[in-house]
Amino acid sequence: MMGTGKTTVSSLLADRLGYKLVDIDAEIEAQEDCPIPVLFEQKGEAYFREIETSVLLRVLDQSSQIISTGGGSVLKPHNCDAMKKAGWVVALTASAEAIIRRVSANRDRPLLAGNVEERVHQIMQERQTKYSFADLTVDTSEMEPEEVVHYILAHHRV
Repeated sequence: MMGTGKTTVSSLLADRLGYKLVDIDAEIEAQEDCPIPVLFEQKGEAYFREIETSVLLRVLDQSSQIISTGGGSVLKPHNCDAMKKAGWVVALTASAEAIIRRVSANRDRPLLAGNVEERVHQIMQERQTKYSFADLTVDTSEMEPEEVVHYILAHHRV
């Protein structure tokens, strides 16, 4: 889910472990030579989700990396199965209030067009069960990014 701290936490975690950071959204933008909001506008969400799956499956083959997926990567069961097979999956969650607070100033999120509060609640409801495949779920609502990293490392199972 957007606004849970995936980008910040994954970067800190990769630094801490000495792993490569792979941000799926950044990979998509590089491959398509187009910012995601423009990609959504010009080609639509369905096209974006296909590219997202393609990029995700390509990067899952590598090791010693932290992959930061977009919040919608879990919408396709095939993606979830592939992530689970490839490694240890952490899902970051947060309350609707925390997410709204974090994303309200950012207008570059195509899925939040219109009423941000309404869209956040709608997306959360649509995705509420989609993250259950994760090995660890962390509610980041009241946590600083470093605390989230510490929690993940304390609960990591090899």
